[in-house]
Amino acid sequence: MRIICLFNLKPGVDPATYEAWARTGDIPAVNALGSVTSFTVHKATGLFGSDAKPPYGYVEVIDITGMDAFVGDVTTPEFQALAAPFQDFADNPQFILTEDL
Repeated sequence: MRIICLFNLKPGVDPATYEAWARTGDIPAVNALGSVTSFTVHKATGLFGSDAKPPYGYVEVIDITGMDAFVGDVTTPEFQALAAPFQDFADNPQFILTEDL
């Protein structure tokens, strides 16, 4: 299963501060979870064939072994403490659950 998270930063959040936290805290912590096979964070740079601004500034791609295992991993007090800053950075993140065709 793959989870796609789309989000913008909250007003007033410095992108460099968020990106530093993502590189040093979020990405290593999520990739260390037993239920996660891959976690990447991407900064949107544009829309193909357009000069328009992308509707979201950041995209997370989380590949997991299963929803129950993932929920178990992310609900521990230890992980919640590591992930808490995400709530300060992300403005209404949208977590989209997917499956391969």
